[in-house]
Amino acid sequence: MILVNTDYISGKEFEMLGMVKGSVVWSKNVGKDIMSGLKTFVGGEITGYTEMMNEARAISTKRMSQEAESLGADAVVNIRYATSSILNGTSEVICYGTAVKFK
Repeated sequence: MILVNTDYISGKEFEMLGMVKGSVVWSKNVGKDIMSGLKTFVGGEITGYTEMMNEARAISTKRMSQEAESLGADAVVNIRYATSSILNGTSEVICYGTAVKFK
């Protein structure tokens, strides 16, 4: 499966199958959330949240790819991500794009 954030794939012609998406609501455990809260006093990267977002993006991308595969897609173009906070320490990540089939 080819995944790109452009609306074309060099050298390929394709037909659009439709929009596909994958989402996840992800959280860290309470212990890491408390430690991350303390980090805000001294500044710097909160690695626990960076890891959380990377994991959530990977899961949402995989779910989007699986939806595209179920449509018989060869690729997903114009991929985008959106995030929102649901509760303190949790985040929703949605990944979406257009599933395409090569001609």
